[in-house]
Amino acid sequence: MKNLLSAGQLSGAQAVEILDIAEGMADVNDREIKKLPTLRGKTVVNLFFEDSTRTRISFELAEKRLSADVINFTAKGSSVSKGESLKDTAQTLEAMGADAVVIRHSASGAANVLANSGWINGSIINAGDGTHEHPTQALLDAYTMRKRIHGSASMGKTLEGVKVAIVGDILHSRVARSNLLLLNTLGADVHFVAPPTLLPSDSSNFDAKLHYSLDEMLLKEQPDVVMMLRIQTERMNASFFPTEREYARYWGFNAQRLGQLKKSAILMHPGPMNRGLEIDAVSADSAQSTVLEQVANGVSVRMAVLYTLLSGERNANAS
Repeated sequence: MKNLLSAGQLSGAQAVEILDIAEGMADVNDREIKKLPTLRGKTVVNLFFEDSTRTRISFELAEKRLSADVINFTAKGSSVSKGESLKDTAQTLEAMGADAVVIRHSASGAANVLANSGWINGSIINAGDGTHEHPTQALLDAYTMRKRIHGSASMGKTLEGVKVAIVGDILHSRVARSNLLLLNTLGADVHFVAPPTLLPSDSSNFDAKLHYSLDEMLLKEQPDVVMMLRIQTERMNASFFPTEREYARYWGFNAQRLGQLKKSAILMHPGPMNRGLEIDAVSADSAQSTVLEQVANGVSVRMAVLYTLLSGERNANAS
């Protein structure tokens, strides 16, 4: 595997292998000296056309812990803001000898364009493209679920039969799309919960059960995992619900709904959170919340992805 563009490109065996490698990387992150020489001599470029804090820092930390040379390239303040195209930028990075490019872009399909254009020979990792996908987020979410559900016996395990409710702004969420694809591959039972205006108009391509009431879903289905999604107002060009207060009342997660969850269930959020809108402080800070674990696990999983894409190439060259 050269590129990671979509969660849907991973087979069950490939996904489990990445999650298993991430287990080993988590051990490295617990050491006093958090370094591996695996990618020494490799150059990784973080090419971010969209603002990001968690994803960019997580990738940068993962790259540095694998001893790669890291170049951070942001659109603001660069030649991109002066009108340089993605092609020009890619060819510049190719001339610099980039072995991998981590790209985040507001246009859906940007990572695929970069991977299939021939402008750059290095590996391409999709760190979020428009409303399309965010595969490493899906991997870290699956890793977090697996760790909580299977504990120390999680190596080699899938998420077969695990009931996952993804709640909120499904329509604009690349996290929801990538999670659906990966969770289906890993055998989970996926449910979408949202007002009709925040669900895709054509749901025939989605292998998920649809619900319009969060309370009914929690009572009837008793999910093992509830994943709350951020309301992406920056991608909305119309009114998708009357008021924030009404949204929080019907589809936000609060202390009352937390009480309806079975004690073994976990509550997730990819961040950043709009506290008081899609989730309240009591729920976000509860023992069943995995919000901070997801951030920490993101480093281990992204180390595993980089290792999978780049160390194989090194081993092939050495043989």
